[in-house]
Amino acid sequence: MIVIGTVTPDMPFPSAAALVQAKLGANRAACFDVTAACAGSIYAISIADSFIRTGQAKRVLAIGAELLTRITDWKDRASCVLFGDAAGAMVIAPETREDRGILSTHLYTDGRQAGILNIPGGGSRKPFSPEVWEKREQFIRMNGREVYRTAVRVLEAASRDALKRNGYQPRDVDYVIAHQANLRILESVMKRLEIPLEKCEINIDQVGNTSSASVPLTLDQANRGGKLKDGDLILMMAIGGGMAWGSGLMRW
Repeated sequence: MIVIGTVTPDMPFPSAAALVQAKLGANRAACFDVTAACAGSIYAISIADSFIRTGQAKRVLAIGAELLTRITDWKDRASCVLFGDAAGAMVIAPETREDRGILSTHLYTDGRQAGILNIPGGGSRKPFSPEVWEKREQFIRMNGREVYRTAVRVLEAASRDALKRNGYQPRDVDYVIAHQANLRILESVMKRLEIPLEKCEINIDQVGNTSSASVPLTLDQANRGGKLKDGDLILMMAIGGGMAWGSGLMRW
């Protein structure tokens, strides 16, 4: 199976996953995309975990990939400086040790807040037209203040849900892999959880907000940097437009 979290696919259809399948020659893999904005990779991981646990898939390629510069309004100085292009990939397979691997994932959505972070034009509701072009509705629109307020509140709650489900406390977490949306959001969530910021991998100052690519990119960076040790308890979290968010707990 190939699952891709993205809001910038090559075309409306077929899925970006189908195009990746063709390039890899993975002709037996079922393929589809997940549209959960910046939470896309957490959703992809959760789907992969579920399919493996039920025996419907043996190995899943979960990808987060975005070309946010293609959907950024470069006249909007409040948002255009935030985003970057990136891709990250993870191969998820069954873990033979009972106390290792993905312990649980938790997904949430609040469609009532769809208006605070979206792209209003270019879909079937507002097909691309001179009017959409004139209003620049084909680009990202964001109410930064409301996104911040929501993100801090729900990411804390989702993280606590993941820890409680597995019988842990925030103090038990060895490392945090979080979507790099905003440094202030990360600082506030870590403070609320009473987890030292030093335990959170940070790269937003290097790559910006890379949406669904953020979690796999950050996980890879921490791993390559030798920061993740065998047996570490890793907390994952992400939030994106929808509003959609999620968390996960993993024993490295």
